[in-house]
Amino acid sequence: QVQLVESGGGLVQPGGSLRLSCAASGLTFSRYIMSWTRQAPGKERELVATVSTVGITNTQDSVKGRFTISRDNAKNTVSLQMNSLKPEDTAVYFCNARLPFQVKPDYSGQGTQVTVSS
Repeated sequence: QVQLVESGGGLVQPGGSLRLSCAASGLTFSRYIMSWTRQAPGKERELVATVSTVGITNTQDSVKGRFTISRDNAKNTVSLQMNSLKPEDTAVYFCNARLPFQVKPDYSGQGTQVTVSS
């Protein structure tokens, strides 16, 4: 059974930092493109960042320079370091796994809440 378990969310003040982690099990982690998506209240889910099977990263323009995605294939984990957080970053953040030839994620986690507020 495949599981993606996110952790590290919480309440942080504007300008602060959080590090999200996702622990994957039940799949050959190194074969999957990993990504973080987020969904704010009343909005559609959006892609935040992606890391390929060989570590090539891509981040959405609105978080570029503030968020960094990384993966550790030895530990089956993917992380999202979030710096200079803004209130508009408030959302539920999801970890996703997708095989390279797929368009949509094969697996997604349950999500972790990130709230940026003073």
